[in-house]
Amino acid sequence: MSTPSSAPSSAPARSRRIALGVIATGTLMVVLDGSIVTVAMPAIQSDLGFSPAGLSWVVNAYLIAFGSLLLLAGRLGDLVGRKQMFLAGTALFTAASVLAGAATTPAVLVAARFLQGVGSAMASAVGLGILVTLFTEPRERARAIAVFSFTGAAGASIGQVLGGVLTDALDWHWIFFINLPIGLATLAAGAYALPAVRGIGLAAGADVLGAVLITAGLMLGISTVVTGGERGWTSGVTLGSGALAAALLVAFVARQATARSPLMPLRIFRSRAVSGANLVQVLMVAALFAFQILLALYLQNVLGYGAGATGLAMLPAAALIGAVSLGVSARLNARFGERNVLLVGLVLLVGVLGLLARVPVHADYVTDLLPVMLLAAGFGLALPALTALAMSGAADGDAGLASGLFNTTQQVGMAMGVAVLSTLAASRTEGLLADGMSQAVALTGGYRLAFAVGAGLLAVAFAVALVVLRRPSERPGEPVPATTRTTAA
Repeated sequence: MSTPSSAPSSAPARSRRIALGVIATGTLMVVLDGSIVTVAMPAIQSDLGFSPAGLSWVVNAYLIAFGSLLLLAGRLGDLVGRKQMFLAGTALFTAASVLAGAATTPAVLVAARFLQGVGSAMASAVGLGILVTLFTEPRERARAIAVFSFTGAAGASIGQVLGGVLTDALDWHWIFFINLPIGLATLAAGAYALPAVRGIGLAAGADVLGAVLITAGLMLGISTVVTGGERGWTSGVTLGSGALAAALLVAFVARQATARSPLMPLRIFRSRAVSGANLVQVLMVAALFAFQILLALYLQNVLGYGAGATGLAMLPAAALIGAVSLGVSARLNARFGERNVLLVGLVLLVGVLGLLARVPVHADYVTDLLPVMLLAAGFGLALPALTALAMSGAADGDAGLASGLFNTTQQVGMAMGVAVLSTLAASRTEGLLADGMSQAVALTGGYRLAFAVGAGLLAVAFAVALVVLRRPSERPGEPVPATTRTTAA
């Protein structure tokens, strides 16, 4: 059995910077694609003739494929080589983007979106694993993680801005065609700059049964979540598919406990940092991805903003998230510790959704919405710290697995947040309409409820981070030296 070399941290600094740029660009392209379609959905529906229920599959097909395959792709990256997995995923994503842009029927677009999700999973699952083995010196790694986290923290907001601009200036096809030059450039630079580190070999972890169980369980589970609101949460189909998904996931865990070469060694969860950070991420992303979707709907459906205006209205949040994650997060993490920075970020984010839970029907952008955009800078603090914590407990040979797990919990959180909070908003809106409220008042009431529940999820995430991510040797109220990393291995 071959063993992977720890990464070429001795590689020239210039090569490592190029590799970081490749990973960040590829990841940004993937993150953008997850949100760029949201403001173009009305145009896509009008042009291709989607039914209201069918239109949701433009997003659902991508989420299901992406979220279901991340864990498998991360482990395969450890086995066959992370560079190969990253380049293959980027190539598939780029080709699928061209197919999506050229789609003339709903079926073709949904199929292309599914393929985009597969390619996204392959590339995203190993990107963070490549990064943490390239940058081994703590300060360098902190800066690299800050750059990587920017792609996730600001990418979704930038996607909404870019989607609105492209849809208004050209047409919706270009939200997909724009990936072609970016993808080709990423492939060319990646072939040159990414380290060609050998995987540990399929024989070291080719757990076929485990792969089938986890992929089927996640795919069925995420599909159940994203369609639960449409079918009804208490319908026989929803309850049955949810129970089957849970059974498959339980069977996967049992398999991993007994398999000679497990796909996901359960030892990774012995790290409080890994387990705690992934739990915090599910809660945080569930609240914040739904916030982005529902805020865009509020701006368009209640305040009457167009696609371009919606994107521009959310631009301050994207700019601040980027500035904080790239400009100060690494220094703050080094000075105060990742856990403490994460807690501050979560407090700011509770403020974001707390303010939105009281948003008026006739909101003024400067007084009612701009403060929300400014507090969103908390995401630029929280995500880099959370990423560092999630990767801190993984050995080099498990870096791809830890990366895939972190991305998986992100996608599961996104799917759950959108499905559950959107359903709550819709139910509240229907109730207010039945009580004789106007459309604008009813919609606003539904969005307020969803934002309030999202604030509650963030409060729970704060509690988990406070309790679980405390180092075993740390006592409440005891200061942590600035030179000590606040990770719990």
